[in-house]
Amino acid sequence: MAALVLQSDFGHGDGAVSAMYGVAQGVSEDLRVYDLTHEIPQYDIWEASYRLIQTVGYWPKGTVFVSVVDPGVGSTRRSIGVKTRDGHYIITPDNGTLTHIKRMVGIQEARIIDETTNRLAGSGESYTFHGRDIYAYTGARLASGVITFEQVGPQVDVDSVIQLPVVEPVREKDSVSGTIDVLDVRFGSLWTNISRELFLGLGLTHGSRVEVTISKDSRILYKNIMTYAKSFADVNVGEPLLYVNSLDCLAVAINQGSFSKAYNIGTGNAWRIQLRKAPRIIYE
Repeated sequence: MAALVLQSDFGHGDGAVSAMYGVAQGVSEDLRVYDLTHEIPQYDIWEASYRLIQTVGYWPKGTVFVSVVDPGVGSTRRSIGVKTRDGHYIITPDNGTLTHIKRMVGIQEARIIDETTNRLAGSGESYTFHGRDIYAYTGARLASGVITFEQVGPQVDVDSVIQLPVVEPVREKDSVSGTIDVLDVRFGSLWTNISRELFLGLGLTHGSRVEVTISKDSRILYKNIMTYAKSFADVNVGEPLLYVNSLDCLAVAINQGSFSKAYNIGTGNAWRIQLRKAPRIIYE
């Protein structure tokens, strides 16, 4: 029996998450159910996608994830189950939630959920809580071995799985640029899509001084020089730093402070960041 891991934008202010747990336990009382997070910002499909890529690879093969950030609930958007190339399963609306998994891990197989068999009994006239009635139910059945992945529903072309628009990081002479994909929510760090490998192509090492420029819609909102640090301890409290995060990408932070709050920085494709070796300043 595999683990079942739940993610949503439901929060814990009401009984929605508990209802999903109840459905899963109704499938099998022996099923182990865990939370990834239920604090995704409301309707934020992009962040749901990012939290999956941040987490999925650290769970054993065969783990089943259910991700429900579903502003199109009740519409014609598909309900889908996928098997990743690393052997994990994800049950979710086909609305872009699988963007990062598809790009960075790969999807081996995709299936449309057959709601004639994979839907909670008695819920057929409800169209607003598919997280409980379809996704948690199907995920629990798959994780507990009641159904095989083939029994989730008919197979569809992996290329048909919806992806959100992505801006690829680029190297331009003496700089690299990319987007601010997501925040380290609790600490306010900015996580970019610039890989460590791409950044190190600039010939920089720990301790190097880096010019960091942040813009939104071509308007520069922040420009400063900071240290490329191995850890937060390499700079003084209150100082900014550039470091490699847990996804092996570059991130910007303030030691024991929130960079995003200090400079009112957001996330998404409109938020661009450029990194380059700090120019040498000669004082006369």
